[in-house]
Amino acid sequence: MALKFVLLVNKQGQTRLARYTDESLSVDERRALEGEVVRKCLARPESSCSFLPHRDYKVVYRRYASLFFLVGIDDSENELATLELIHALVETLDKYFGNVCELDIMFHIEKAHYVIDEMIMDGAVYETNRTNVVSPLQALEAQIAQERA
Repeated sequence: MALKFVLLVNKQGQTRLARYTDESLSVDERRALEGEVVRKCLARPESSCSFLPHRDYKVVYRRYASLFFLVGIDDSENELATLELIHALVETLDKYFGNVCELDIMFHIEKAHYVIDEMIMDGAVYETNRTNVVSPLQALEAQIAQERA
């Protein structure tokens, strides 16, 4: 799967997390892309399809509570598999944070990035098993807590 970007955005259109695997985009291009994609997705009615074309990408998105999860993929990739990836990502974040919310992402951005980095490497899905993703992070936190005590 050739994933180009993953965005977590709140209902007001504020980006809470952005991870790009498309290195050809400059910072300004990324900012412009985010603005365009977020406006398009948030403006669509809930009854609309969760796939839309934008520039050279297909954008697959899904809303969970107050967060939108947006993933940009190549035209040749499968939209339904991407929806499954989004769901696996949400379940993994839920397992770690316990019902993940926008504040969890904002205050623990490094942990959210860790989860995404463990699941997606170089634009390809690497791991979807929640336990395999979350266990090393929990073990590291336990080790740090033990060292502090």
